[in-house]
Amino acid sequence: MGSRGRLTLTMSVVLLAGCTGTSDGGSAAPTSAAATTASACAARVETGPLPDWADAGFSGDARVPHVFGARGDIVAVLFAHPLRQHRKDGSNNKILWVAQASTTSPDPTAPATLVITATLDGTDTTVTREVAGGPGPSIIDVPQAGCWRLDLRWSGHTDTMDLVYAP
Repeated sequence: MGSRGRLTLTMSVVLLAGCTGTSDGGSAAPTSAAATTASACAARVETGPLPDWADAGFSGDARVPHVFGARGDIVAVLFAHPLRQHRKDGSNNKILWVAQASTTSPDPTAPATLVITATLDGTDTTVTREVAGGPGPSIIDVPQAGCWRLDLRWSGHTDTMDLVYAP
């Protein structure tokens, strides 16, 4: 497993509709009638300062691209922005996952591993990644470009977020 995670891939008919990313990490308008029925990608990459609970190890007024979980319990700090399906320059899709301290489980039997179940928007293509030890540094690659809806589970907590991977 390691920091690259475990890959589980389920493929069916893949519709290339739904959300498509733009170079700034935002989302583009749906491009077909089928796409308008799918929910829009909500990947909101921010470049302002990290919250106090997520800025340990950063100096000064750290301004790195990051995406908050829908509940605000976790943030994905993007060391590679934009994220890409194929990185030809030798870099990787490094993401630092930082959870609020209040999301550490009071249950010592709850698994600490961060389990990420990602679904390509508008399809039933799903991959699973694991970050051993819970939120922390990782390299998260996906098999296709597009908007990926992430279901995040760690230490008895859950959150969700969308991340866009460019081609």
